[in-house]
Formats: sequence, structure tokens, C-alpha cells
Amino acid sequence: MSDSNTTDFTNPSTFILIGIPGLEVAHVWISIPFSTMYAIAVLGNFTILFIVKREPNLHEPMFYFLCMMAVTDLVLSTSILPKMLSIFWFNSREIDFNYCLTQLYFIHCFSEMESGIFVAMAFDRYVAICDPLRYSTILTNQVVAKIGLAVVLRGSMLILPYPLLVRQWPYCKTNIIPHSYCEHIAVVKLACADIRISSYYSLSVAFVVIGLDVFFITMSYTQILRAIFSLPTKEARLKTFGTCGSHLCVILTCYIPTLFSSLMHRFGHNMPLQLHILIANMYLLVPPMLHPIIYGVRTKQIRDRILQLFTENGNKIFS
Repeated sequence: MSDSNTTDFTNPSTFILIGIPGLEVAHVWISIPFSTMYAIAVLGNFTILFIVKREPNLHEPMFYFLCMMAVTDLVLSTSILPKMLSIFWFNSREIDFNYCLTQLYFIHCFSEMESGIFVAMAFDRYVAICDPLRYSTILTNQVVAKIGLAVVLRGSMLILPYPLLVRQWPYCKTNIIPHSYCEHIAVVKLACADIRISSYYSLSVAFVVIGLDVFFITMSYTQILRAIFSLPTKEARLKTFGTCGSHLCVILTCYIPTLFSSLMHRFGHNMPLQLHILIANMYLLVPPMLHPIIYGVRTKQIRDRILQLFTENGNKIFS
């Protein structure tokens, strides 16, 4: 194995994922919280999808966007955890080159899609609060479908150069990736070529796309806050702002760790590698776990349906 990892080659058939370098002896223990987070994410997001599908009263733009986010979270967490657990539990570190590129594409593509969904949800709240009388005529099912299609196409097209560029680089150093999944920059750094195109492009996508998305979200919430503070009573202001609380919490749980991880990966050269990898894993596992919890707790319609669902099941069991 060691010979194959150091021999010169141009197109590796496989890469070797280390997992979390320096913490190999603790891989089994680390897998416990990761598995727990994934199980909660799967259960929570499928619950959201089931409830929205089951309840006709929830067939509204806000909940359609919520379902899109649930699907995105499921794909993101599922794209990394099965292989990660095979490394932690069975020391199965080899990953096929093409599978690695596929994993890389899905991770970054759906991360971009999720950012676009946040913008769509902010627009939904803007229309609902600032122009409520025209809400049903502005956000029709056709408009929601077009927004969803635009989000998917934007993420798919912007990230497509990632694997295409990775595939064309020669790899003559090593095929060992010091990571637990095929993260773009971690793979590109193995190439023995001038990788500035890949590095600059990925950095541009991260900052330009997220920067524009944050700008549009900020503009939406500026108008929303103006509308809220113009309401006559404190109760009305709190009630209206409560409809935006879950969305703001979800945005914070996603953008802050993502930005921190991206900056740390590029500029935090003095920080331990283990911390880099742990944070990179956490920002793909923690938000999918927290999103359904936040919406389940803070969104009255979903909270009521979940309580009703458990009450009905409890009555059936004890009847």
C-alpha cells in the first residue's frame, strides 16, 4: 500500500481518505456523535417532508421551500456520512477516483443550492409581510417551481467546473487525502500542477455567490423589519417577527460555520489539521440536524402537526 501511495502516477484510480489525521485511535468514538447527528437529521427532515405532504393546509410556498431545504440537507449529510463511517468502523479508506469526484460535486452543488433556498425563503417572508394582499398572486405554484428550478440550475452549473478541473490535473505526488471526505481544495492540493485556476474559481464562487445571497437576504429583512416596526402594537410586531425567527436561526446555523470553515481552510495554516477536518465535518452534519428541530419548535403549523401525529399514534397504541 505504501508503494502505491508514493509512486508517480498521472491519473489515480483511487484516493485514500485518512479520516481525521492524528485521531485515528478515536475514530470509533468520534463516529458516535456523528451517527447520532445523522440519525436526527434523517428522522427530522423526513418528518418535515411527511407532514407537509400529508397536510393540504401546508401546501404553501413557505413549506415548499422548507421541503426543498429538507431534501438538500438529506443529500448533503448522506453524501459524506456512509463513507466516513466505513473509514471510522472498518478502516475502509480507499475511494474510487470517479466516486470521489461525484462526492465532491454533490457536496458543493447542494451547498450552493441551500444558499439559494435561503434567498427564496427570505423573498417569501418579504412578500408575506410587506405585501400580504398580493402574496397568493405573486408566489403562485408556477413561480415557486421556477424559483426552485433556478436554484437547482445555478448550483449545478456553478459547481460543474470543480470536478472537470480536478479531473484534468496530473497527480504525481500522492493519492492520500488528509480528510474524511473528498473536499474540493483537499483534493486539488494533491495535484502537481498550477492549481490557481481551481483555487481562485472556488474562492470566487464562495464569496461572490454567498456574498450576493447574503446581500439579497439582508435587503429583504431590512424591508421586513421596517414593515414590522411600523405595526401599531407590540403584540403585532412580535407575532409578525416570529414568522421570520426560524428562518433567521437557520441562516445563522448554516452561513456562520460554512464561512468560518472556508476561511480557516485557506488562511488558518497555523491551526491543527484535526480541527480543520472536524469543523469541515460539523458544518455538513450540524445544520441538517438543527434545521428540522428549529422549524419543528418555532413554526406553529409544523409543531401542531407533529404533536397531533404523536398523540394519534399514542392513542392507537393504548387503545
